[in-house]
Amino acid sequence: MRITVIEDDDRVARGLVTVLAQAGFEVHRVATAAEAASAEPSDVVLVDLGLPDGDGLDVIRRLRDRPETAVIAVTARSEEHDRVRGLRAGADDYIVKPFGVAELLARIDAVLRRTRTARAQTHPDEPLVVGSIRIGVGAREVTVGGTAVTLTRKEFDLLLLLARRAPNVVSRDVILDQIWGATWEPSSRTLDTHIAALRHKLGPAVVIRTVHGVGYRLLADAPELIG
Repeated sequence: MRITVIEDDDRVARGLVTVLAQAGFEVHRVATAAEAASAEPSDVVLVDLGLPDGDGLDVIRRLRDRPETAVIAVTARSEEHDRVRGLRAGADDYIVKPFGVAELLARIDAVLRRTRTARAQTHPDEPLVVGSIRIGVGAREVTVGGTAVTLTRKEFDLLLLLARRAPNVVSRDVILDQIWGATWEPSSRTLDTHIAALRHKLGPAVVIRTVHGVGYRLLADAPELIG
C-alpha cells in the first residue's frame, strides 16, 4: 500500500514518513506542487494545503482524476471555511495539525475503505505476493508455495489486511474496524478464532505472530525471517 506525503516542512515530513513506514506503508515524500504533479500514483495522498509553489487545493483537484486514490488534506488551517474548501476541492478527509498518530492511521484506514472498489477495478488482476503467499485480490484466491488454500470470506479479508501491512504489526483495533466494521469484538475471541484458523490453513511456512497487547504481524517464509 503506497502513500505519498506532499509536505514542504522537512521536520513534519520526516515524522509522517517515519510513522507511516512503521505502520507498514510504502511512503514517498514530495515537497512542492510541481513535484506532486509528476509523482507516481498512490493509494493515499496526504496533501499540505500551504505549499511553497502553489495551493494544495489545486493539487487535490488534479488528484480527483484518479478515483482509486484517497486524498487527505493535512494542514494547520482549522477554520470551518478552510475545511469546507478542502472537502469541496475533492479531499476525502481533512486532518488539522497537530494530530496524533492513532487518529491519522484511523483516517487513512477509513478513506481506504471508501476507495476499495475503485482500486480493485484499476488493478483487478494484480496479485499480492508476500514470500510464498500469493493472493489474487480480484479472484479472492490464495496459494502458499503454489498450493491452493481455501479460506472463508473473513479469513481472506484478514489475511489480505495482514499481508498488505507485512511484516509490520496490525493492531487489534484496526483489524476489528477493517474486517468487522466495529471498534469492539463482535463476540468473545472472534478475532483469535479466525487467526487460529488462518494459522492452521496456511501451514508452517507462514507465521502469524501475536504481539501481546497490540495485535498481529504476518511473517511469510518464517525460517528465513525468524532465523
